[in-house]
Amino acid sequence: MERPHHEKNLASPDDTFSPIFASMQNVSEDSGHRNFLDGPSPYRMKPDNTSSDEALKQIKTANTVSISPELFEKLYLTPQKAVKGDLRGTFGNPTPVALIGFLLSCTPLACELMGWRGAGGNGAATLGAYYFFGGMLMTLGGLLEFFLGNTFAFVVFCSFGGFWFTLGSTLTPSFNAYGAYSSDPTKPYEGLTTAGFHASYGFFLLFMGLLCLLYLICALRTNIVFVTIFFGLFFTFVLLTGSYWQGAIGHATAAANLQIASGAFAFLACLAGWWIFFAQMLASVDFPFQLPVGDISHVIRSGSDRLKDKERFSA
Repeated sequence: MERPHHEKNLASPDDTFSPIFASMQNVSEDSGHRNFLDGPSPYRMKPDNTSSDEALKQIKTANTVSISPELFEKLYLTPQKAVKGDLRGTFGNPTPVALIGFLLSCTPLACELMGWRGAGGNGAATLGAYYFFGGMLMTLGGLLEFFLGNTFAFVVFCSFGGFWFTLGSTLTPSFNAYGAYSSDPTKPYEGLTTAGFHASYGFFLLFMGLLCLLYLICALRTNIVFVTIFFGLFFTFVLLTGSYWQGAIGHATAAANLQIASGAFAFLACLAGWWIFFAQMLASVDFPFQLPVGDISHVIRSGSDRLKDKERFSA
C-alpha cells in the first residue's frame, strides 16, 4: 500500500533509533521502526498542502499519520500499541465523551462535599447526573475504547461508569441500600446516619481508593495531567473512607473535616480533567494552538522496548 505523501523519505525499518513508539508509526502488528529525523516532524499535525477535513481525519484516526506520543495520549489517554483494522479511521474518538461524563458528575459532587454555598446531602441533589452522565457516558466511552484496542482507557472508564451507577443506586430509595439500616421501616432515610451504613459503605470507598492507586501507577506511562487526576482521586477516596468511618464511631467533627478535604482533592482531579478535556477538543478541531498535557511516557520505557534492547544486545 502506498504511503501517504508526508511519510516519504523515512529511514529504513532497520534503524535502531526512533523518537516515538514503534506502534505510533503503523498500526499493523508486523510494522517496523521508522526514524523521523530525515523527514517531516511528527509533531506537525497539519501539512501545508492538507485540507482542514483531511487534517481532522488524521487527528481522529491516529493511524494514517505519524503523531507524537504526547498527542496520541492526549487524544486516547493511553500509549499507542499495534492493533489490527482501521477502526480509528472509521469512528470518532470516544475519550472526550467519557471524560465529560466523569466531569459533570464529579465536579458538582466535589463542590457538595466541600459544602460550598450550603451544599450537602451526600450528593443526592445530582443523582440524575450519576446515572446519565457518569454511569451511562463513561460506560459507553469505555466500550468504544475496547473496540479501538485501548485497554487502559476501556478499563478505567468502565470501572468508573460502574462506580457512578453504584453511587446513584445507593442514593436511590427504591434500592433500599440505606433503608435496610433504618430501625423504622417508614423512615428509610434515617439509615443514612447509622453507624452500620457508614462503616459498611466505607469499605467500598476504600477499595475504590486502591483501584485509583493502581491506575495512578499505570498512568505514569501517559502524561502529567492523567497522573494528577488519579492522584486527586486516590486521596479523595481515602479521605472519604476516613470520613465515613469517623462518622460511624460518632466523631462528627472529624468526619466533616475529612469530607471537606476529600472534596478538595476531588476538585483537584476535576480541574485536571477539564484541562485534558479542553485539550482534546482543541485537537479534534485542529485549533491553531494546543494545550500541553506533559508527556512522560519516555520516563518509564515500555516493556517491549526493553525486551527489544535485550534481544539486540544478546544477538
